[in-house]
Amino acid sequence: MTGLRVQDLSFAYGPKQALDAVSLSVGTGVFCALLGPNGAGKSTLFSLLTRLFTTSDGKIDIAGHDLAKAPNKALARIGVVFQQQTLDLDLTVYRNLKYFAALHGISGQDAKARIMASLDRLDMAERAHEKVRALNGGHRRRTEIARALIHAPSVLLLDEPTVGLDAASRAAIVDHVHGLAADGLTVLWATHLTDEVWPPDQLVVLHQGRVLADGTAADITGRDPLRDVFLRLTGAAA
Repeated sequence: MTGLRVQDLSFAYGPKQALDAVSLSVGTGVFCALLGPNGAGKSTLFSLLTRLFTTSDGKIDIAGHDLAKAPNKALARIGVVFQQQTLDLDLTVYRNLKYFAALHGISGQDAKARIMASLDRLDMAERAHEKVRALNGGHRRRTEIARALIHAPSVLLLDEPTVGLDAASRAAIVDHVHGLAADGLTVLWATHLTDEVWPPDQLVVLHQGRVLADGTAADITGRDPLRDVFLRLTGAAA
């Protein structure tokens, strides 16, 4: 298994059970939409996957590495785009990515080549020397995704990456990341928006810390719109 595997993962905030025996597997080159209403446990799962939180209840494997036993090897294989933007607004796109590359021990011509290749994948190469402050929300998000790819991860985690973007920017980001999965990247995309899920995608529906459905979106929905199925499963606003 070279993608992402979560087995019987549980986590509680005191008496509140945020995740309850969550299991899922995402293979290489698969776009998996983690769909759930606000408060479903999506961000808690991402905090565990990135080791911001730890738990002894369950197991996480990233690209074949046990996160608990070999955290450095596991974390080196993931790229992350968090819900809150983390770019330095007063630096250029290139400088933001160069700083990130340095944190991974990548420098010189290797860093430059990786930065420009990542920006090119996200159609951002021509904006490399613009300050982030001058970019719109969609281009800032593309910059963050490009940054997450510099160290050549095999798993890409995105937590509600389109929050605050207009419809056109959202659609463009969704298209770009599906393209990354088609190129062989394992993608876990957390969202509460049903229109970001494509019929061939793997779909995991999370609600109140539990997995309610796991399969292709087309198989889970049948002939019904995903929005209607999501409402039936969770009783949440889609």
